[in-house]
Amino acid sequence: CILTTLIFIKSLYSRQSVLCGSQNIVLNGKTIVMNDCIIRGDLANVRVGRHCVVKSRSVIRPPFKKFSKGVAFFPLHIGDHVFIEEDCVVNAAQIGSYVHVGKNCVIGRRCVLKDCCKILDNTVLPPETVVPPFTVFSGCPGLFSGELPECTQELMIDVTKSYYQKFLPLTQV
Repeated sequence: CILTTLIFIKSLYSRQSVLCGSQNIVLNGKTIVMNDCIIRGDLANVRVGRHCVVKSRSVIRPPFKKFSKGVAFFPLHIGDHVFIEEDCVVNAAQIGSYVHVGKNCVIGRRCVLKDCCKILDNTVLPPETVVPPFTVFSGCPGLFSGELPECTQELMIDVTKSYYQKFLPLTQV
């Protein structure tokens, strides 16, 4: 994976990733987008917070709603210190801060993931699901399966910051 550094905000994104409508995509500082990811900024605005990680082959696209006269897309907001694992499809309306999305997950249309929550591997969240803070969701369909400790915020800050600090693009290996 060959990564390019955005000069002013120090985010890293792979040249093998696809950023559609890049004028509508905001990657705040120290965000990593790995190879073969797709971010669909051509549909609506996509804002990604600081210290986020989007791993390989994940798709980030804004949510939509069908109306009698057509389809409308809405902005997607992803908070700070969010970790999205490989092979995920994210079609959420909002992902709060300090969230971990496991491998091979599907986050359904217009879902809202509140701060400090976790989605386990291979979970499929149905459309318009709201995941409360400090909860764990798993399964197909995604259902409540546990709680997270109050220190989740600090844990996610440590995970995302250390991942960024230890990250080495192939050009530096």
